[in-house]
Amino acid sequence: MKAEDVMEPRLPTLQEMQQWTQVLGRAQQLMLEQAAGATGRTLPFDPAIVSRIQTGFADEGMALWQRFLDSGGLLRDQPEPPPSDSPAAARDRRFADPAWTEHPFYDLIRQSYLLLSDYLMKLADAVDGVDPRQKAKLRFATSGLLDAMSPSNFPLTNPMVVQKTIQSGGENLVKGLQHMLADMEKGQLTHTDGTAFEVGRNIASTPGKVIKETPLYQLIHYAPTTEAVLETPLIIFPPWINRFYILDLSPEKSFVKWAVDQGISVFLVSWKSADASMKDLVWDDYIERGQIDAIDTVRDLLKVPSVHAIGYCVAGTTLAATLALLAARGEADKVASATFFTAQVDFAQAGDLTLFVDDEQMKMVEQLSSGGFLDGRYMAATFNLLRGRDLIWNYVVNNYLLGQDYPPFDLLYWNGDTTNLPARWHRDYLTQLYRDNLLVQPGAISVAGTPLDLTLIKTPAYVQAGREDHIAPLESVWKLTEHLSGPIRFLLAGSGHIAGVINPPAAGKYQYWACDESQPSLDAFLAKAKETKGSWWPDWIEWIRGVAPATVSVRGARQPGKGKLKTIEDAPGRYVKGR
Repeated sequence: MKAEDVMEPRLPTLQEMQQWTQVLGRAQQLMLEQAAGATGRTLPFDPAIVSRIQTGFADEGMALWQRFLDSGGLLRDQPEPPPSDSPAAARDRRFADPAWTEHPFYDLIRQSYLLLSDYLMKLADAVDGVDPRQKAKLRFATSGLLDAMSPSNFPLTNPMVVQKTIQSGGENLVKGLQHMLADMEKGQLTHTDGTAFEVGRNIASTPGKVIKETPLYQLIHYAPTTEAVLETPLIIFPPWINRFYILDLSPEKSFVKWAVDQGISVFLVSWKSADASMKDLVWDDYIERGQIDAIDTVRDLLKVPSVHAIGYCVAGTTLAATLALLAARGEADKVASATFFTAQVDFAQAGDLTLFVDDEQMKMVEQLSSGGFLDGRYMAATFNLLRGRDLIWNYVVNNYLLGQDYPPFDLLYWNGDTTNLPARWHRDYLTQLYRDNLLVQPGAISVAGTPLDLTLIKTPAYVQAGREDHIAPLESVWKLTEHLSGPIRFLLAGSGHIAGVINPPAAGKYQYWACDESQPSLDAFLAKAKETKGSWWPDWIEWIRGVAPATVSVRGARQPGKGKLKTIEDAPGRYVKGR
């Protein structure tokens, strides 16, 4: 869109400028008063720091207005204040349209907003002498409020919306209203066209059979595509807070299909979405009746002493607990190797999710879980809040203001396909792990009467982290290496919690970093790690083959449903389709 095509707005008067300044000042005061109420006392500021921040804000604000007035509104011919020159501002997709910089009115709005954002974030950082978690909550709330206040979120201050409204005669707003009402009815923000996908047809379509079903999970055995396979099978534990098919999207993105094609006997646990019958489930159930039961089932089916195991996110945390329990029972050899996808066991640096586990938040979670389970839409909303700019406001603009059609995107379809969580498990997980960090304290948590000690785990481990992970931060995932006692290969993948994991070699995207030798600290790893372009999956498969290289021919129970466990139904099974 060209700047000259945008409707020419009226320039603000001096009185209107003063009014906006007063409004922003009141908003700032409200945030500080709210934070003071949360801490129970007046927020302590270093007067010198605050004075310096306020003086800088005033000076830059005056300079901005003066340049605007002196140049007759042609701000683009003048240097911008520091916030607009920062790398973050330059990459800000909210203001990617040329009109934000080419049109003087929108340029003024943009620069004013960036200046205010910089000021309020600096002020939040200036709070001192309070609990670090309270300070983090203030910073998170300030950032969220600023994202919501962005001029790109409002029709009259977004040049793209103004232009689209003029061109369509307002039809974009009508269509956007239809989108918004539909989302309100289903209680969830829509990210993609759900009619473009069908589980079992064009996603979660890798051939296989469900060979076992319990009240907690279905066990899927995927059909081999090679004449020989590794003797030690692989069992994948996806997180039960999401649908398993993040690991089996379209065939070209599917980790499951890729692993099968590498010559591995692949099994996967498909967890049941919680309902009222699962209200009393606790972590012990997912460990004993879930992971250990599935491990023993595969071992018995194929007559092998051990399996390789993968745990993704919360299932990786649980896999660590499973390994600790097996070690305490003298059964550690049931698992030949353990791979952790973006998993945490030490939650001391677990990121912004720890802000959702205080007493007030836990009371709200209990109220929302009155039926014995938490509706997955609430969990999805929490994860969206962690990246509100990308996962909320971006879609408010595109869906509601611009009235755009939803693009077909399998990853976003999966993201919106929520699962319910057992209330007791969810409460215990948030309090015992995220809040109290008990898992890394030997003996602090027991399963079936057996105290857990992660230091007993000597199973070879492959620990993968995402460089830009906002759910399981790199620093937090690294801590897993500090609590296990066996050989560990740590690998840092480009991108985040999802794209960092789901990165097939054929895509040629991103990169990863690894060291040939173990390192004593994350800083040492980052200093010495070698970067390799593309997917890290080939590195993982070579590591797996190095742990257990023996192969066997595909016959008998290596074919789904041909052993003692007969076919119940075709993959992906009914549990993944349950709501």
